[in-house]
Amino acid sequence: MARPFREALSQLLKARFPILYVESYEEHRVVAEVTAVARDVALVRTPRAVWTWSATEGLVQPDGTPRKGTTDPEDALNAVLRIDEPSVLMFRDLHAAHGGGDRPGSPGVVRRLRDVAAAFKSGPVARALVLISPMLRIPVELEKDVTIVDFPLPTEHEIRMVLEGMIAANSASGRIRIGLDEVGRERLAKAALGLTLQEAENAFARAMVNDGVLDLDDIAVVHEEQRQTVRKSGLLEFVDVDVDLADVGGLENLKRWLAKRDSSWLAEAAEYGLPAPRGVLITGVPGCGKSLTAKAVAASWGLPLLRFDIGRVFSGLVGSSEQNVRNAIRTAEATSPCVLWVDEIEKGFASGGAAGDSGTSSRVFGTFLTWLQEKTEPVFVIATANNIESLPPEMLRKGRFDEIFFVDLPTIAERASIWAMHIAKRMTHPAVARDLTVDDALLKELSGLSEGYSGAELEQAVIAGLFDAFSERRPLRKDDLIHGVVNMVPLSVTQAERISAIRAWANMRAVAATAAEDWDPPGRSGTTIASTAPTQPGDAPPPHIGGRSVEF
Repeated sequence: MARPFREALSQLLKARFPILYVESYEEHRVVAEVTAVARDVALVRTPRAVWTWSATEGLVQPDGTPRKGTTDPEDALNAVLRIDEPSVLMFRDLHAAHGGGDRPGSPGVVRRLRDVAAAFKSGPVARALVLISPMLRIPVELEKDVTIVDFPLPTEHEIRMVLEGMIAANSASGRIRIGLDEVGRERLAKAALGLTLQEAENAFARAMVNDGVLDLDDIAVVHEEQRQTVRKSGLLEFVDVDVDLADVGGLENLKRWLAKRDSSWLAEAAEYGLPAPRGVLITGVPGCGKSLTAKAVAASWGLPLLRFDIGRVFSGLVGSSEQNVRNAIRTAEATSPCVLWVDEIEKGFASGGAAGDSGTSSRVFGTFLTWLQEKTEPVFVIATANNIESLPPEMLRKGRFDEIFFVDLPTIAERASIWAMHIAKRMTHPAVARDLTVDDALLKELSGLSEGYSGAELEQAVIAGLFDAFSERRPLRKDDLIHGVVNMVPLSVTQAERISAIRAWANMRAVAATAAEDWDPPGRSGTTIASTAPTQPGDAPPPHIGGRSVEF
């Protein structure tokens, strides 16, 4: 069970802390844990009687008998002051009465709580009041009297026990087939981290009744349950992904690096001595697959993808922005293992911060930076940036990210792959594909015509060709695709100076996402596909390819 909580609680009880506050939705788990500590001689030396209170039952004595006339919180606290035996008294949902924050409470309840704090601190018998609530709400008057005790979400071991219990209870009947080996069960239990035991049990039950089979495909069902938790936080977005790393054209260096880190959060990797990977920072030319790669990694690894919109962190109340980033981090860690995607990170953490914000941007940045350095939970951070020069240098040093990758405009081989992928995706309907044969000759011609185009621009060229064909109610033809290319002015032309500056920065500071063998041979760009004319020994990469080349 929650051993760190038991140890912390036992120390606070022995030290005679009068009022403790436990924030948790799992009040049954909290009650069970507090009861276990209060009755354990090894933890508190002298066993203590356990009382509970709720607005519906009133004050319930250790033998389970309700005490009449104590459903009103102020009356219950009056009764508590008259208890003269070593005891622990758990009050559930008292926050509705004592208020806190911007919620006014009953002055009488607040006053009585202060009386309880004074009496319990100096009284002849050891007593403690434990407030259990799903939200942290402490009135200003009680801030010095109340001690917050962290109650963690269920551990992987606890969730695994629930899973094993459900498997044992349902597999014997023969109605449920279990398609999980030891690693599969570990993956499913890890996928449920961040859920309460009740939520995890619900997710496993839903997975079982979905198709009568419990296997790795049911991780998606668990992720659906996690979506609810993430959505309620309001700071992170649970992103649906329908792409895989195989759907990303080119970027073989980056894809190999990522593939080697798959499953690195499992126990097998820990036994091998490997730490969980921290993440990557991907910079480069806009429209060349940075965001697509973030989505593909989560799908390929079978992990939930959380998108962190830094703009949601900042709000008008003093101090709330710092609390928001801490809440977002806590939500991500509760959902781990997961992929945390920070898109266009330079816009939220630009060097110098925002002017006139009284240092809020700097404090938020410092909190996020410290977490990047010190995090121990398996949260793989993928940050993308179009203008990396605006990022503070402390974010770029080793220890924040495992590696910095540079994504340049696609090479001729990558353009052929991207063309083939986008054309195939939109040619599933027979009426579209009837008059077009996609072969090496077509891809070679299109790749030659589209030198300097990004992957996003190639996709738009295919879409433009489809619009031309649809406007005449006819199948797609080769000339539609060519027309889509030649009538588009690529970003490499309109933003030539900016792209040159990005490449100059990345030339010796980042790893090229494109593998060395995929570089265009000198003098052949636009005329030959690398798969049919490989790079010859001694060929150097063309100067437009940014980022140092490292073979993984």
